[in-house]
Amino acid sequence: MAAITVPPARTRRFRRALRGPLEIWERLGLRARVTGLFAFGALLLSLLMGGLAFYSTSHFLVGDQINSAITESVSSAGTVENALRAQPSEFVPTLLNKVNSSSGATSILVYRGKPYYSSFAVSLGEVPVGLRALVATGTPATQTVVLNGSPQALVGIPIPGLRNAQYFAIYNLGELDHTLHVLALALVLGGLITTVLGGIVGRIASGRSLRPLSAVSRAAVAIARGDLDTRLRATTEDPDLTGLTQSFNTMVDQLQERIERDARFASDVSHELRSPLTTLANTLNVLEAHADELTPRAQHALELLGADLRRFERMVAELLEISRSDTGSMDVALEPVDAGELVRQSVHASSHTLPNGVAPPEVWVDPLLDNVILNVDKRRFGRVMANLLENAALYGGGATRVAAENGPVRGGQPTMVIAVEDQGPGVALAERRRIFDRFYRGQASGRRGASTGTGLGLALVAEHVRLLGGLVGIEDAPGGGARFTVELPVFEDEEAG
Repeated sequence: MAAITVPPARTRRFRRALRGPLEIWERLGLRARVTGLFAFGALLLSLLMGGLAFYSTSHFLVGDQINSAITESVSSAGTVENALRAQPSEFVPTLLNKVNSSSGATSILVYRGKPYYSSFAVSLGEVPVGLRALVATGTPATQTVVLNGSPQALVGIPIPGLRNAQYFAIYNLGELDHTLHVLALALVLGGLITTVLGGIVGRIASGRSLRPLSAVSRAAVAIARGDLDTRLRATTEDPDLTGLTQSFNTMVDQLQERIERDARFASDVSHELRSPLTTLANTLNVLEAHADELTPRAQHALELLGADLRRFERMVAELLEISRSDTGSMDVALEPVDAGELVRQSVHASSHTLPNGVAPPEVWVDPLLDNVILNVDKRRFGRVMANLLENAALYGGGATRVAAENGPVRGGQPTMVIAVEDQGPGVALAERRRIFDRFYRGQASGRRGASTGTGLGLALVAEHVRLLGGLVGIEDAPGGGARFTVELPVFEDEEAG
């Protein structure tokens, strides 16, 4: 047997035709898919059951109607035959009318080669030729046709005793057709209702089935935010989910243990490095005090050693501070302070620690912040401003402006925004999501290699702002460069007091 091959072009067209619906289906959520499957299953079941019900009912009703028509036609044909044998001269149309009054049909009698009618509404020409030919051979026959827009049942009965006469009865099936139409409409409506109910059941069932997954999703989001104490509540309502709950909680326990172990390791290493660093720093101070006694080459080496040692000292200090944050041992001393005055003092204090040749930025405080109170840790806020100004000095050519203004209202809580703008090349969009990660350097790594940056300054900014209950971000400055923003909640004077 020869194999049937499908042309490649037709296969590609078929795949392209399926690609659109499949992509739409894949974009739907799991709950929507389950609901759609339930509704589709209900639709298929409705079509199957409705089709079977309609077919069996229509087959029974039509068959019963045709059988009744055949029985009545045979009886009417016998009546006509007996009447014409008793009185051959009887007026045939009158006889047919008498027969029709009992059967409710319209009759046609072919007698002595001439057709006779019980009604002028029909003619012999409307009887199919095939049916007439079959009856003329002496075989009774039936056929369903549409006459004048209405379904009719034609029954042909041969009457051999009247010189090969044929009797035809026409029965109107309009009432039966109307009944079947009503039945079909009822089945369609029932199918639609069943489909809708199937979708509702699918929605409810999917909601109940996916509720544990929603809890897993919320727990995962909380863990991603850093809340490692989040666990799934053990339940005995569904034994199938017990394993998932236990596995998830075990995974989080191991993750928390690993993070805490790494944090303790970083903290221990930082502590252990402080003692030798202190010794090295003291030794460096002694060497720097006698730098004039060294050769120019040795002096240059001492300068490089001093720069790297101080950078190393700062990195260790920042690592120690971050490790305290990771282990939850950082203390936050919140106190109400005047927002505008805090910004001015923090910028003024941080300007003294900027590299040589970097001018302090312009400070602008919105007059609307005169009566605004910040509930913050002043030391941490000062570290935030110092790190942002140093970052601008190292990688943005220096901060040009520090602005404090009203921020958006979040959850009914008013906020203020402190923005630090620089005149550098800015930060690419691809780097902004990772710019506050620890040790992330991105495209500026080449420039940072020659700087005194540790890669931890912005990470500490993000951590301090988080502990203060705020948000940190980055955007383009109006005049070019980068604009780092710190958003903190504020209070009115009465509320703060």
